[in-house]
Amino acid sequence: MAELAPRIVHLDEALAVVDKPAGLVVHPAPSHQGPTLVSELAEILGGGDPERPGIVHRLDKGTSGLLVVARGDAAHAALQAQVQAREVERIYLALAGGHLASRTGTIDAPIGRARQRHRMAVSGAASRQARTHFEVLEVLPRETYLQARLETGRTHQIRAHFAAIGHPLCGDTTYGGAASYGLKRQFLHAHRLAFDHPETGERLAFESPLPADLAMALDAARAE
Repeated sequence: MAELAPRIVHLDEALAVVDKPAGLVVHPAPSHQGPTLVSELAEILGGGDPERPGIVHRLDKGTSGLLVVARGDAAHAALQAQVQAREVERIYLALAGGHLASRTGTIDAPIGRARQRHRMAVSGAASRQARTHFEVLEVLPRETYLQARLETGRTHQIRAHFAAIGHPLCGDTTYGGAASYGLKRQFLHAHRLAFDHPETGERLAFESPLPADLAMALDAARAE
């Protein structure tokens, strides 16, 4: 399906940076039947887990935006080391319900598995440290448009963190967000990605604009 095809932003012998559309799962799983980022890019991926070749980090199915994938074992190990050392910059654009108490801040709360299937929760089972930094970009009539920067990278981290402070993301019905502005998924987009090239050491940075569905929702929220 053309609408689920990832767009290659950068490609070299060691890695690729791709812009993933919402609706595309990153890697195969028993609960998923259909195309994945791995299957779509099978010819260029390599390194790491053979079931998830090249995958360094992931995005939720309903989250769009940038991620880096490896093309061999050495690049995969080097990129994963950067992620673990928190040297990879990952900035997301999000629309959160309500108005936050401050224009900048950090949500520092451990995240683990919730009792409900497919959900994570603050202080859930087997919780691990999770830290999200945020900056308000625009205060709208009913929502807040913001950027969130991951310091750690837990499953559903941004979604669970903003739900925990009473500001779930718009469209994120799994975490209590309102299904408004025609959104069929959470308003969350991996906007900026920066890391050191595993072979040359050069700092690489990439940005992806809001996709059409989120841009339309943002315009509608502004017009409220």
